[in-house]
Amino acid sequence: MKNWKQELIKCVMAASMAVSLFGCKGEKGASGPQKVVISNSGSDTMVNLAQMWAEEYQKIKPEVSVEVAGGGSGVGIRDLIQGIVDIANCSRDLTDAEKEQAKRNTGKEPVEWIVGYDALAVYVHKSNPVESLTLEQLASVYAEGGPVDKWSQLNIDMKAAGGNDEIVRVSRQNSSGTYFYFREVVLGNKDYKPGSRDMSGSKDVVELVGKTIGAIGYSGMGYVTDAVKFVKLSAGEGKPAYEPSLENVAAGHYPLARSLLMYTDGQPQGAAKEYIEWILSPAGQEIVKKAGYIPVAASGK
Repeated sequence: MKNWKQELIKCVMAASMAVSLFGCKGEKGASGPQKVVISNSGSDTMVNLAQMWAEEYQKIKPEVSVEVAGGGSGVGIRDLIQGIVDIANCSRDLTDAEKEQAKRNTGKEPVEWIVGYDALAVYVHKSNPVESLTLEQLASVYAEGGPVDKWSQLNIDMKAAGGNDEIVRVSRQNSSGTYFYFREVVLGNKDYKPGSRDMSGSKDVVELVGKTIGAIGYSGMGYVTDAVKFVKLSAGEGKPAYEPSLENVAAGHYPLARSLLMYTDGQPQGAAKEYIEWILSPAGQEIVKKAGYIPVAASGK
């Protein structure tokens, strides 16, 4: 028979090792200081900005780790409702039903924080001769039953650019806040026309448009590359068209300006509260500008 004392010692050593290895999330070590972890998920439009904030904040406060995940506004809202995330990033407002569900699950009212502004840009390939479109023309391209499927129907000749006449519609997946915003504001809550290429991320939309001469897509203004160009947008026939820019959003000219939002379950406390306060500070808002978006103070709203 094995010595029971030896077996007991082995069990104690194994348990001690498990604590040392796994401990609390983000722990530096059994004898070292423990990191505070802020969990942050949601909007793909905001994910690059959120990562920039997280990296800069860790330089200032190395004892705090901000874990950023994308997946779309719907993912962040789901995590908020389930109470498994400290902050949800959203490019759309929570619905009343979502707020009520979050309150039922967590016992707390979701609190909204406007942390910047974005001009939702419409992108085409850099060789595409189109310069401007009205919101009505956009709807005729994207909405179910919309009559426009070819560039020639918009008086755009794609031959010189080396592209086909057919419009390649690039859209987002239906968990995206950008998808819902475009559907509400541009399509008037109509369904999307079948046959679009639905991408899982904002960056993916712009990359596909940059590789496809006849494509058109929508994404946050911060994702612009040298392979694409902005389409100027007009609120209606005969009205001036504007490209997405800080100045045009601040002046109220650009028709697809929207808020970049963070939501918390109730008023944030401790490290999460300090983090949001820093995001809204001049230092945090300077990063909004560097990421290609519009700081809260600069919006004039």
